[in-house]
Amino acid sequence: MSKQLQYKLVLLGESAVGKSSLVLRFVKDQFDDYRESTIGAAFLTQTVTLDDGTAVKFEIWDTAGQERYKVSTSLSAPMYYRNANCAVVVYDITQAASLEKARNWIRELQRQADPSIVIALCGNKSDLAARRQVTQEEAQKYAEEEGLMWTETSAKTGEGVTDIFTAIAKKLPTTAPPATRGGVRAAGPAGRAGVDLNKQAANASGDSCNC
Repeated sequence: MSKQLQYKLVLLGESAVGKSSLVLRFVKDQFDDYRESTIGAAFLTQTVTLDDGTAVKFEIWDTAGQERYKVSTSLSAPMYYRNANCAVVVYDITQAASLEKARNWIRELQRQADPSIVIALCGNKSDLAARRQVTQEEAQKYAEEEGLMWTETSAKTGEGVTDIFTAIAKKLPTTAPPATRGGVRAAGPAGRAGVDLNKQAANASGDSCNC
C-alpha cells in the first residue's frame, strides 16, 4: 500500500498578494479575477503524489494578511501556524512593500514556529512582470541567506503553482515512526510532525499493521 502522510501548511503575507488565488489554483485549478479578500482564515485540503507513490495531503490554512489579524494571532501563539509543518510566505512582485511584509512574517515564523518548519518564499503575479518592483535577484538572495525555498508564480496563469507545493512535499519527511498518544500525530525527522494516514486508519480499525 502506498504511504499517505498529512501535513499542516499555512499561507502568510500581506493582503491582496494573491494567497487565496494561489490556493484556489492549486486545489481547484481555477482563478477568479474578482475574488474577495479572506477574512480571518480559510481551510482547504489538497494531495500531492510523489514519484515513489507517497501521497502527501496538505491541510492548507489561508490567512488574512491585514495587520490587525497578524497582531491578534501573534498574541495567542499564532494559532494559524501552531504545529504547522510548512509555510508559503507570499509577496507581490509588483509591490516592493509586500516583500518587506513577507520578511516580517518570516521573522515571525523563525521566532515562533517549530524550528524544523519548511518555509517557501513565493513571488506571485509573475504574469505582471512588466510592472515588476521586486527583482528575482533580490528575492532569491534573501531566500538563500535565510535558508528558504523560493520561486515565482502566477495564480492567474497557473505558472509555478503546482511546482512549489510539490517541491515542499518533497522536502518534508516521508517516514513516520509509531503515532503518538491517540494515534493522531507522528513525529518525522528533526521533530517535524506528520500524520501517516495509513497507520491512522489501521489504528482506528484495531489493526497494528505498519503498512
